[in-house]
Amino acid sequence: MKPILGGISEAVYALMRFIVGGLFACHGAQKLFGLMGGSGHPHGKFLVAGIIEFGGGVLMAVGLFATIAAFIAAGEMAVAYFTVHAHGGFWPIVNRGELAVAYCFVFLYIAAKGSGSYSIDAAMGKK
Repeated sequence: MKPILGGISEAVYALMRFIVGGLFACHGAQKLFGLMGGSGHPHGKFLVAGIIEFGGGVLMAVGLFATIAAFIAAGEMAVAYFTVHAHGGFWPIVNRGELAVAYCFVFLYIAAKGSGSYSIDAAMGKK
């Protein structure tokens, strides 16, 4: 069966990468800058998480080194799931870890696919 949006799959992928990367960057902005209800002034692991989330989210959104940024972000989400959520129960819906799991696997997809046709990497001639 032919995909319904097959003809525009690269544009849809770019839109997904932009939206998910932007949302992830918002989590980092909360930690780093205290924006959108965050506390700002993070220390230790929260500083590292904020840098990965903000920097990685921006890089994925614009499609610059998205493969590397997404791979690192996927790892951060796996760590976040097992250190913050998993103690609350086995199922992600019960322990409120479903967003971490979803981010992790979307980032693994971005890491596997790369920045795509609509990206800074593509504009610079990188694969």
